[in-house]
Amino acid sequence: MAGSDDLRVSDEQRERAAADIREHYAAGRLTDDELSERVQAAYSARTEGELKALTADLPRLPATRAEQKAEIAQRRRDLQRRLLQEAGGGSGAFLVCTAIWVASGASGFFWPIFVALAVLIPLVRNGWRLYGPAPEFDAIERELETRRRRDRPRHQSEADVHGDVRGQIQERRAARDSRRHGGHR
Repeated sequence: MAGSDDLRVSDEQRERAAADIREHYAAGRLTDDELSERVQAAYSARTEGELKALTADLPRLPATRAEQKAEIAQRRRDLQRRLLQEAGGGSGAFLVCTAIWVASGASGFFWPIFVALAVLIPLVRNGWRLYGPAPEFDAIERELETRRRRDRPRHQSEADVHGDVRGQIQERRAARDSRRHGGHR
């Protein structure tokens, strides 16, 4: 498989590289001759490596407005996916509780609503943070990371408990086996 530098470039990529070179010229990083040489080389470039070589000695330009919008849209999609994944687990618990409520006669107060609220309140709050007038992507990421860290020690401690129980069982078996073998001698 060819490396990314060996991949063929499109006309759009050549045009973007030429525009970047012109931006560097406008910033005073290139002379008139360098501008002409590099733009001509950009339009005749065939691979990504050739285009990268043209700007290798130049600093990276700030992202354009379109690139910033694309990055925000991608970040929003990623956060939306993570939020829906978390809500999916809670909605499963809500369905189980509703089934229990129905199986017990479906009479009285609909108590599974509390499970639904525990799922919906964070989902609505983070949905507002995600799609509201002032998106707060960092706050959502911090909250998701806090939940992940909070849940990880619980799983680790459960594994430790299971490991301790296994160890105790193995010790009891070893002691029992040694009594048996000691009694037969």
